[in-house]
Amino acid sequence: MKKTINFSQFCDGFPESYKDNFSYEGKKALYDYFDSYEEETGETIEYDPVAFCCEFTEYEDLKELQKDYADIKDIEDLRDNTQVIMIDDYKGDETGGIIIQSF
Repeated sequence: MKKTINFSQFCDGFPESYKDNFSYEGKKALYDYFDSYEEETGETIEYDPVAFCCEFTEYEDLKELQKDYADIKDIEDLRDNTQVIMIDDYKGDETGGIIIQSF
């Protein structure tokens, strides 16, 4: 059984204790990533916001991420290690939001 949800439903479905795990822009980037993934692969993503919060982490920029992953040198190095979702405010100069699949 499958139910298609829109972005608003995606945001509203996060339990109260997980609502702040992602910024509004981060949720939009994550929603767009899952939507594109489903289109490209034909696979259905199970909507599980708690699992999303456990599997993905949002960082304000690369410097914040490097506090958790000191061995990561740049975005390309990061992409070699995990799935990277760029948030719209990412400027390409290693500033701006990033979501990664935790590793």
